[in-house]
Amino acid sequence: MAGSTGPGRSMSAALLALLLAGVTGPASAVSEQGTWMLTVDSESVKSPNPFFFTKTLFNNSIISLKVVSQNCSVSPPVLLKVSWYLRNSHCYKEIFNRDAKPNYFKNYFKSEEVQLKGGSGYFVFHEYPTFDCSSDKNLDVFSVEKFDQKKHLKEIQQTATVTEKTPGRRRRRRRSPDLPKPKPNASGNSSKQAAVFPHSDAVAQTWEDGPYMFLLSIEDLNKNRPADAAWSLQMRISMKGPHDYISASEWPLMVFYMVMCIVYVLLAVLWLVLSACYWRDLLRIQFWIGGVIFLGMLEKAVYYAEYQSLRYEGFSVQGAVVFAEVLSAVKRTLARVLVIIASLGYGIVKPRLGALMHRVVGVGLLYLIFSVIEGILRVNAADADVVLLAAIPLALLDSALCWWIFVSLAQTMKLLKLRRNVVKLSLYRHFTNTLIFAVIASVIFIVWATKTITLSVCQADWRELWINDAFWRFLFSTILLVIMFLWRPSANNQRYAFSPLVDEDSEEEEKEPMMNEAFEGMKMRGAKAETNGSAKAGKVDEDLKWVEENIPSSMADVALPPLLDSDEEIVTTKFEMSKME
Repeated sequence: MAGSTGPGRSMSAALLALLLAGVTGPASAVSEQGTWMLTVDSESVKSPNPFFFTKTLFNNSIISLKVVSQNCSVSPPVLLKVSWYLRNSHCYKEIFNRDAKPNYFKNYFKSEEVQLKGGSGYFVFHEYPTFDCSSDKNLDVFSVEKFDQKKHLKEIQQTATVTEKTPGRRRRRRRSPDLPKPKPNASGNSSKQAAVFPHSDAVAQTWEDGPYMFLLSIEDLNKNRPADAAWSLQMRISMKGPHDYISASEWPLMVFYMVMCIVYVLLAVLWLVLSACYWRDLLRIQFWIGGVIFLGMLEKAVYYAEYQSLRYEGFSVQGAVVFAEVLSAVKRTLARVLVIIASLGYGIVKPRLGALMHRVVGVGLLYLIFSVIEGILRVNAADADVVLLAAIPLALLDSALCWWIFVSLAQTMKLLKLRRNVVKLSLYRHFTNTLIFAVIASVIFIVWATKTITLSVCQADWRELWINDAFWRFLFSTILLVIMFLWRPSANNQRYAFSPLVDEDSEEEEKEPMMNEAFEGMKMRGAKAETNGSAKAGKVDEDLKWVEENIPSSMADVALPPLLDSDEEIVTTKFEMSKME
């Protein structure tokens, strides 16, 4: 097997590289705000585009619009024409369109038709009387006594088709525009809806769970206003639901981080107790595991605190978000370094890594730099192309690290086979099988996410978006849990520690010194002298035969042999075999 080369090895390498590329996972999106501060002045209203705000909202969420401050003491008086447009859609990508052009939302303002196949829904349009900004001192001029009635969007196609399945509703046939519209359901939104008592600045109320767009148009009626007659108006737009300001798509993610934070706290306490009980026999790799657990606990706590701030304040603190991304990058870097040194056999097969340690540190620093850059660019909502440009080298480096991990695991397991160390070999078999399972699970999830999220034109299942971010963190936590179980502190720690290879012939002589002394000077009958060459060759054959007969094969043996064909590994294997001779 060591001498196999050619297309077979290249195909195996390409296939494994493709599988390993899936463990990086897609980048998570920026959190949705719940509160916006909008500054409107004489320059901003010259743009024909309306101000737009998008968010996934729960049913019965309140949308508020309030004037916070105004500076309109100019001549001639500032007369504004204010109107807003609220629309929901059953297609997530229609509201959150990453490829949207500058005039994308302008085409939706006052629209009464479905513009994307499957994007059926409702809309509400409200227009206020002329607003005199210079004389009116009432800051709640935009509040309404009763919410406007929603109107059904007109379908583009007249033929009845089956809508996409939405959670909690059965498939039904769409009604063509010429048929009578359905009556409002029990959730409200009829023309005789009750007045808004607890929300003095409320302007609208949502009618179902889903993504919404809120478009605000402010137009100065004086088109020929002189340049020195500048005015400004600051407004506050908020969207608050049953769980305060957090969006409907991120509420499950906040609960997930809360649960994971509790789990990491319990894991940290358990690891600390075990380490304290067996502190005399701790291995070096167990300190690395403790560091990864601590960083994971801190990371989950910071993300949970960020979502809590988003829930109660309506916006995230920029510095806290950047700190969370940097902390996440440090944790992921340390986790990959942990898996690399474990696969290299540090402290178990090798007492030290030597020159390999410089390579491990260099690769870890490179991954940390790429990860921090990608996270900061994603948080600051930079251009999508720039974020993608930063994510590509990170994914390539992650794939290279995974390749290195599997190659090192294969070499370590082969050395343990030659040394007949069944205990350590069993540990590495479980560890390798876990990583292979993680790769397979990653590939399956990527295929599912690509089909339902990336390639979907409508993406009606927006409630499953949180899984796209939670899956990768849950998968890493599962791998960490397996590593904790395999390398847990115990009274038998030293059986996994590195021990130098002992010459078996000298060991047998030490066990039977009395027998050698008793028959010293006597010629043993039946004993036949053998040459050194034949004795060594026979011993090597017996060793390899013992390995084949006593050590069963596993999934790792089936998946990893194509990785053992490098010349360096062949030399290392021959060197280990020479030790046993």
